[in-house]
Amino acid sequence: MPADPALTPAAASRRHLRFGWWSLLAFLSLGFTLEMLHGFKVGLYLDASSETRRLMWTLAHAHGGLFGVIHILFGLCLRVAPEAAPRRLPAVSISLVGASLLLPGGFFLGGVTVYGGDPGLGILAVPAGAALLAAAVYAIARATAAASVSSGRQGNTKGRERR
Repeated sequence: MPADPALTPAAASRRHLRFGWWSLLAFLSLGFTLEMLHGFKVGLYLDASSETRRLMWTLAHAHGGLFGVIHILFGLCLRVAPEAAPRRLPAVSISLVGASLLLPGGFFLGGVTVYGGDPGLGILAVPAGAALLAAAVYAIARATAAASVSSGRQGNTKGRERR
């Protein structure tokens, strides 16, 4: 998905709310599937030799669900305070989506094939996803701090005008 330079906070809000709710559905479904594998004592998931697989798939489920919530919160923040949108909103939006695919996806793929207790090559996607997440969260935090500083200045100006 190429960066849309004309992405508005309202459009980004809709995108992240939609992505967040569908992510939550997908990763909650993964969690239900893992519970069923556990409940039916499926060897592929519960055998002692599958400990790495179980850990990787549990991490994929947990991180994916958390990312769904992060997208929903980001979408709501953009709706409530569009002035706090990051300066490079399209890049931040893509970074957040990329992190949401790479991090849980890397954990899941790392558990598909396990090599003597070590995760498969899919785990290599996790650091890239973590880097994208860190970049997006940093940009969002900076934008939020800048918006609160500028709104504080405006509030002080208004107070002086009244006096």
